[in-house]
Amino acid sequence: MIEIRDLTKTFQTADGRVEALKNINLTIQDKDIYGVIGMSGAGKSTLVRCVNMLERPTSGTVVIDGQDMGSLGPAALREARRGITMIFQNFNLLMQRNCLSNIRFPLKLAGVKKEEAERRAMELLELVGLPDKAKAYPAQLSGGQQQRIAIARALATDPKILLCDEATSALDPKTTHSILELIQDINRRLGITVIVITHQMSVVEEICNRVAILDGGEVVEEGEVASVFSRPRSAAARRMVFPELEGDAVPKGAGVRTIQIVYRGAVAAMEPTITQMAIDEHITANIAYASTRAIGEKAYGTMLLTFPDDDETVRRAMAYLGRKEDVTVEEVSHV
Repeated sequence: MIEIRDLTKTFQTADGRVEALKNINLTIQDKDIYGVIGMSGAGKSTLVRCVNMLERPTSGTVVIDGQDMGSLGPAALREARRGITMIFQNFNLLMQRNCLSNIRFPLKLAGVKKEEAERRAMELLELVGLPDKAKAYPAQLSGGQQQRIAIARALATDPKILLCDEATSALDPKTTHSILELIQDINRRLGITVIVITHQMSVVEEICNRVAILDGGEVVEEGEVASVFSRPRSAAARRMVFPELEGDAVPKGAGVRTIQIVYRGAVAAMEPTITQMAIDEHITANIAYASTRAIGEKAYGTMLLTFPDDDETVRRAMAYLGRKEDVTVEEVSHV
């Protein structure tokens, strides 16, 4: 388990003191795929670098399996880092070494014998689906293949934790999906805890079970992905989950009332609910905004409906829509 408590990180720059992280508190359970998402400058990369102490926190603690990482001396920290590996957006492969040598490299640093290191490297090439690329050089590979080699290298020392810092940002959507599938498979098969740093909502939706949203160096929202994405509470979370709702999202004017429907794993999102309401209740509504997404086999998202300014009509519409399973309905004046 990873426990981050009251973590603060400040940098001194030419323009003065910058507080990159402010009192971060997170708990990441073993075998989680945990997403940390935010816009550029939110503090995501600084946070992940504090986990393995590549950045020393200004204050606060990072405790992994009961061990305070900040209290370790240089030798003990090097040993602890063998269990915490990292992959990056730009792959960071050694271009003068072939794929087999790239994967063997951390084993060589750990003092593993050459024969054992080569056997382990070949196993990992099989695991990432590139057994025929042992003698190829990184420049001969596609971006997706290079990231697979980087993942294999990260797994060489049998880590407990894999840190992914924007690991798919440089890849096209199809390749991104295949890399995320690989990370999920590794998480399931090897039981490795994964922390995914990203600005891409689709990445978190596809593989993460929990998520923290960072804004200005602070955690503004945290919880299960389905819960956070279906009904974001903070302004920063709403901007990321429903960017189309920025500004004057709720229709205003005399004679207009607005209802927000939130789908929390509902099948109803895939059904003609509004049409059925018109048939069953003789109530018509205008759809001012709608955004739903599938997470797993269920639908999440939100919809804004407008009605005439009539108390009885609005009451009946809310009662009808509220009877749907895993649906929340409320009248709103802003989102």
